[in-house]
Amino acid sequence: MNFLFPWTSGRKTEVRHPPTSAVVTIQDYATRRVSLREFVEEKCPSLHAKFHPAWWLPNGHLQTLYCVLGDFSQKDKVVYKRTMLRLKDGGTLGLDFTPVDDSNLRPDAPIVVVLHGLTGGSYESYVRAILSPVCLPPSEGGLGYRAVVVNFRGCAGVPITSPQFYSAGHTDDFRQAIFYISTLFPNAPLLGVGFSLGANVLTRYVAEEGQLCRLRSACVLGCPWNLTANNQRLDSSYIGHVYSKGMGQNLINLLKSHLDSLSQTPDHDVTKAAMAAVALNKPTVKEFDNTFTRVGVLGDVRIPFLAINTADDPVVQEVPMDAKGNEWVIMALTSHGGHLGWFEADESWGQVRRWIKRPVLEWFHATAEVLQWEKPQCPDIREVDGYLTEVGRETLGCMVTDKEQIIRGTEGQAGIMAGL
Repeated sequence: MNFLFPWTSGRKTEVRHPPTSAVVTIQDYATRRVSLREFVEEKCPSLHAKFHPAWWLPNGHLQTLYCVLGDFSQKDKVVYKRTMLRLKDGGTLGLDFTPVDDSNLRPDAPIVVVLHGLTGGSYESYVRAILSPVCLPPSEGGLGYRAVVVNFRGCAGVPITSPQFYSAGHTDDFRQAIFYISTLFPNAPLLGVGFSLGANVLTRYVAEEGQLCRLRSACVLGCPWNLTANNQRLDSSYIGHVYSKGMGQNLINLLKSHLDSLSQTPDHDVTKAAMAAVALNKPTVKEFDNTFTRVGVLGDVRIPFLAINTADDPVVQEVPMDAKGNEWVIMALTSHGGHLGWFEADESWGQVRRWIKRPVLEWFHATAEVLQWEKPQCPDIREVDGYLTEVGRETLGCMVTDKEQIIRGTEGQAGIMAGL
């Protein structure tokens, strides 16, 4: 097929390692000390293979549009059980765990912890494409792990119960979710994965935690590394302006769905900003950001960290391939794939599958089961006045308010475009 459609031939993924790579201990056929570069080259072969986009989705625009407009309702069906966490500031998070019945899994089975994109949630097709094989039993070709999606405040049906909203610069919500998950499964390795805006949040969290990070590894997909620069690039072209307005309107629609809750505190700065934001007429993401959010950056990572972007992403147009020389970071750039697409042709005519799940699953398996990891001596997590809180961070804390709601992963949120 490639000789008929040469633009789908693809190129080998560019994988960039720092000049000096961290040294890690692995256990496969023997206990060995290898560089992180050697580890990735051995255990993640799919990362170094070519990605061939489906011939009818040959560029970043079509890959991205299919991510938004494609019908994924019959693919990668995932069912979750939702745990609602009330935070000390009055906010609420929705943690969607899968599989619902995990009685056959070991208490120390690895857990993939997910942060979704801009206005998404656990229902997103890009999330389910990863979690479906992650949680499938090994006898059926899966990894046999647990997974949990941390749904941001106001997303995927989670109510807004305080003036605090979410943004790329706000990592405390994820930090408090990790308090709960690591307490529930104290001996399970936690593997972080973030998509788009969630990738930015995950990167900031990992950098802020440094050597005391509770995650064993992290993987970020389609991360918008420099939000300000990306917004400027988007607004510099007509098609970029279209994407920016679409994402900006998504944010406005999400805010509008929670105005009743926000109006309970009319004098709060966040409420005032929200009212100003919803008054904007078809805003771009930059205009929304200037009114309502903050910017996150790549920081001082100290755990194995894999970042994958695409060269034709119409949303993310600046990728720091040098990773600032960080010995723990591996940067990968595919020639095609758009924003969170990576669609290649499936065996069935006219059907697609996501190439990205192969290298990501290899990364999960390698860092959870081959990499030897010494758990850091993190501060204790204690229950104080009903809240789980970390010693030294007593202003943060969470408690469970409900944990029985079953969530069908293919059911999206009304008024919100999926796929971003």
